[in-house]
Amino acid sequence: MLDTAQTADLGKAGGIKPRHGGQILVDQLALNGVERVFCIPGESFLAALDGLYEASIQTVVCRHEGGAAMMAEADGKLTGRPGIAFVTRGPGATNASSGVHVAFQDSTPMILFVGQVASDQRDREAFQEVDYRGMFAPLAKWVAEIDRTDRIPEYVSRAFHVAMSGRPGPVVLALPEDMLSGMAEVVDAPPANPVHNAPSAAEVDAIIAELEAAERPLVIVGGPGWSGQASADLAKFAEAFDVPVGTSFRSQDYLDNRHPNNAGDVGIGLNPALADRVRDADLLFVIGARLGEMTTSGYTLIQSPGPRQRLVHTHPDPSEIGHVYAPALGVACHSGALVAALAERVPSGPPRWTALREAAHAEANAWRAPQETPGNVKMEEVIAHLSKALPETAVVTNGAGNYAAFLHRYFTYKSGAEVWRTQLAPTSGSMGYGLPASIAAKLRFPERAVICMAGDGCFQMVAAEFGTACQYGANIVVIISNNGMYGTIRMHQERTYPGRASGTAMTNPDFAAWAKSYGGYGETVERTEDFAGALDRALNAGVPAILDLKVSPYAISPKMRLTTL
Repeated sequence: MLDTAQTADLGKAGGIKPRHGGQILVDQLALNGVERVFCIPGESFLAALDGLYEASIQTVVCRHEGGAAMMAEADGKLTGRPGIAFVTRGPGATNASSGVHVAFQDSTPMILFVGQVASDQRDREAFQEVDYRGMFAPLAKWVAEIDRTDRIPEYVSRAFHVAMSGRPGPVVLALPEDMLSGMAEVVDAPPANPVHNAPSAAEVDAIIAELEAAERPLVIVGGPGWSGQASADLAKFAEAFDVPVGTSFRSQDYLDNRHPNNAGDVGIGLNPALADRVRDADLLFVIGARLGEMTTSGYTLIQSPGPRQRLVHTHPDPSEIGHVYAPALGVACHSGALVAALAERVPSGPPRWTALREAAHAEANAWRAPQETPGNVKMEEVIAHLSKALPETAVVTNGAGNYAAFLHRYFTYKSGAEVWRTQLAPTSGSMGYGLPASIAAKLRFPERAVICMAGDGCFQMVAAEFGTACQYGANIVVIISNNGMYGTIRMHQERTYPGRASGTAMTNPDFAAWAKSYGGYGETVERTEDFAGALDRALNAGVPAILDLKVSPYAISPKMRLTTL
């Protein structure tokens, strides 16, 4: 990335040449280190597509705006820099809103550029016209419309700063067609350099004092601002103080699951023993997690607004602290900066919680031991094999559905300074996320194995994006848990209206043939003992692959059977 001085020189040398808005916009992206954008092309932003024509930025053409937005969101998760998507006006923007919602709830930096009708047609309900400020206001950190070509550098610079600062999140910028095609002589903005709050020494002292006064502490980590180094710093801190660490919903890779201080994940399908530890803790030290519905089991593990446990809560956004739960101590700071500071501290005395930590880790390991389910393809054994067979750097993605419960419970996520972001999944519970996320991950890290876990319903929401993977040589392996129904909803139906299944059955295609139709590799797996060989063939196929696992509908979840419901 260019520094500020280099950018200023660039501006003097060529930034004042007349450029159309699309070129100005693309130049700002390049100056901010953007290497790739995801898009569905539209006539509303032809000038931006023209700007990308000779740019060093790769343009990934997707099949649906929701897929493009989710790829951008996943790219933001992987890099900590805004993932970029371009979509056209009207239906393009509404389709993309699903990915914006994922980015908002997951605190992921992202910028969505949306084509807009020409300024002389505004407020006439012109073709595909939408008020994007009104539409995206609840879903994004900032929504704006650029009305002057010469202000593009200003708006893009602010978009990068807003997307990355505090609690990261999505920004939406609307691009009127005439503004984008207009000419201007303007100097480029310097690369964005967002500010991150670091905790003061006094705040770190106060946190340590709270921790050392506890008898049954539990650390819970999650949220934005983490990295491989932050994961390593967390491990160092946990080891020094010998304290158990739980990970919030879909943050399981923040601390290597094999680490002796790992107590498991505090999310959906929570280990009952870990739930008891959350309830019985006399101190909850929460680093970066929002303590939302999933991490608190529907706000039942922690009492609102005054927790029974003493709560120390840190988060990059000060408005998040006390949002639901009033803490005894709250600190607004970047999580990476906090764990770096904690890693430098040493306890004032010998470890006091060794037995507590050992018991919590043993309970987590026992919970991961596969429990047999019905059917010829047993997902618990499939996931256990993936844990052992995949390289430690492998990235595993998923969307939403009961199939993900097997992954969360039985997969051993690895992490550390050199191994980061091995789990990509939406805390918003968005179906269809896994396939786009896996494509973004493989394009970002082509040397790493990337596995997408999906249900048959989850996959079919975005199945056309498999064509995107084939087009760009993103050699992912998609593993489909195929039980012929929307399993999560069927589970809830049988609980609430037993024997009255309605609207949950599915007729599926031949998924292996689907892969082959794109020139990919496809194989159907009907027995557990055939999975290992099929996985090897898929990983070594040299093309994107789909493994269609014929799973029994009676294996509705890791611990529930359809017949018993």
